[in-house]
Amino acid sequence: MQTLATFHWLIGAAGRIGADPADSSDIALQKRVLVGLALIPAPAGIIWGIIYIAAGAWLGGLIPAAYTFVALANTALFGWTRNVRFFRFSQLFLILVLPWLMMLSLGGFKNSSVVIVWSVLSPLVVVLIEDLRRAKKWLYGFVALLIVSGFLQPYLSPVPLPEPFVTWFFVLNLGVVIALGFSFLYYFVGQRNFFQQRSEMLLLNILPKEISEILKTGPRTIAAHHDAASILFADVVDFTPLAATMTPLELVDLLNEVFQCFDTLVEKYGVEKIKTIGDCYMVASGVPRSRPDHAAALVQLALDMREIVSERSFRRQRLAFRIGINSGPVVAGVIGHKKFIYDLWGDAVNLASRMESHGQSGAIQITRRTYELIKNDFACAERGRIEVKGAGDLEVWHVIGRLSS
Repeated sequence: MQTLATFHWLIGAAGRIGADPADSSDIALQKRVLVGLALIPAPAGIIWGIIYIAAGAWLGGLIPAAYTFVALANTALFGWTRNVRFFRFSQLFLILVLPWLMMLSLGGFKNSSVVIVWSVLSPLVVVLIEDLRRAKKWLYGFVALLIVSGFLQPYLSPVPLPEPFVTWFFVLNLGVVIALGFSFLYYFVGQRNFFQQRSEMLLLNILPKEISEILKTGPRTIAAHHDAASILFADVVDFTPLAATMTPLELVDLLNEVFQCFDTLVEKYGVEKIKTIGDCYMVASGVPRSRPDHAAALVQLALDMREIVSERSFRRQRLAFRIGINSGPVVAGVIGHKKFIYDLWGDAVNLASRMESHGQSGAIQITRRTYELIKNDFACAERGRIEVKGAGDLEVWHVIGRLSS
């Protein structure tokens, strides 16, 4: 594990060469792998070259040694120009062709200790950083070199090398290439898993888990009818004059601080944040997962929201909210092809919004439907009947607090 950790650190350090702040995660990962492919085998090239030259195989030793210097120069050029296309092709070509030339110079497969196995790193890395169509081309190139080598084998003159020398380099070639191949895969898969987990987290912050799982199978219209759900709207009182006294950044920071507190409460009660619309905060319970206590959960949330707002200031501002809750059937789903949002439709939603807009500062106003569901658990005060736009004359209640057990 220490070796893999060292490899991981080397790849990360090498990845800063040719890096661009504008790079996407995929491009940055591709650059790190390519630079790693160029630099990590470089020490082996020097070592292999010195040993082969000392053993009398001058050409066979010059090729890996030359790779080290060419790879370093190529990487330096990439760091200067950031031309990833040229760097990618040239580096993959070097890895593919130079081991093959070294094998020919040493006299074939056996006498070269199958040094051509280094060439397999080229199509392997392409599989990691490119699409499969391009990876096939590099694999076909590797297979073509193997076939050509098979035809040339009878005509090659082996360089005289001791048998133990050939055997141990066979072990080294296989061992180092397998270790490098595994390390590249380990690093790449680890990075991709990290990106995937981060994307999953972002997706779950936008959509409920059940909905995101459906959308992963492909874009489609998602809609479901829920017979029993509750909806909450919370809105800042006198927000427009407050906003006029603040800079845009101050205003966004204020709402962000408030809504982060609300988000924590939403997670605490296991309900679903639907969206924010300016200074309005919308939450639902009973969707997309049905629950018998959908109304009680939202009232618990509303009481905590009111309490946290009354106890503290946000960016040195004291705020008050109107909160409205209604219960009833809704349609919930996702529509469109871009910028998905999980939303709710129906009269129950509209009436919940009216409960908020027709409410009073600091009050949690609920309809009869919600009252009938929560009256045994919460203290409520009847507020009589009010005229609600689009719904007529309705009875409403204010939630005062929780009833003692």
